[in-house]
Amino acid sequence: MESVALFSFSPSEDDELCFHKGDIIKVQYSESCDDSGWLTAEIQGKRGYVPENHVSLLPQRWFVGQITRLEAEQRLWWQVTGVFLVRGSESAPGEFSVSVSYGDRVEHFRVLEKGGQYCIWDKSFRSLNRLVDFYRSHSIDVEEVKRLVARALCDYNPPQTTHLHLLRGDVIDVLDCSGPQTWRGRCRGRVGFFSPEFVQIYYH
Repeated sequence: MESVALFSFSPSEDDELCFHKGDIIKVQYSESCDDSGWLTAEIQGKRGYVPENHVSLLPQRWFVGQITRLEAEQRLWWQVTGVFLVRGSESAPGEFSVSVSYGDRVEHFRVLEKGGQYCIWDKSFRSLNRLVDFYRSHSIDVEEVKRLVARALCDYNPPQTTHLHLLRGDVIDVLDCSGPQTWRGRCRGRVGFFSPEFVQIYYH
C-alpha cells in the first residue's frame, strides 16, 4: 500500500530506509502489528524498515483489509459487474488479492509482486495503487483480454478427486491463480484444481 512520509528519516542501521518528508513509500500490508514500531517497506526498489510513526497510509475506499474469500463474495454477490475490492491475501500474508463482481459470480485475482512491480497478468505497475487505477478502466477478466494457459510438464495422477488428472503436454485454461499452491483450471472439458509447480504458464 502507498503511504506518505510525515517526517524525514535518516537510518542508523543497514536494514533501515532513508526517506524525506512527502516521499511516497510502499508499505507491506499487515493486519496485525507486532508492536515493534517498524514497518516493512520499499523505496525505489530497495526493501527495509521504516518507523511506523513517520508514515501515514493513503486512504483508499477500495481496500477492505483482511477478509476471507467468502466474505468478499458475500459483499460482492449480485453487485453490478465491475464492482471490486482489494483485500489482504488469505493464503499469502502480506500480499493482496482483487475480488471482482460479475453479477452472478465473483472472481478472485492474486496480485503478484516481484522486484517492486505489481501485476495480475502480463502488465506490471510500480505500485498497487497504479494497478488498481489501470483496471478501473480496463477489463481484469483474462477471458476478455488474454487467456492465461498452462502446459503440463509431466503426467500427474492426483489423490484428490477435485484435482485435475494431467498428461504431459496437456493444455489447461487457468481460471483462478490466486492461490500460492493450488490453482483452478479447465482441461479436456473438466474443471478442477492443480499445482502450478507441474505446469508452464504462457498467454494465448
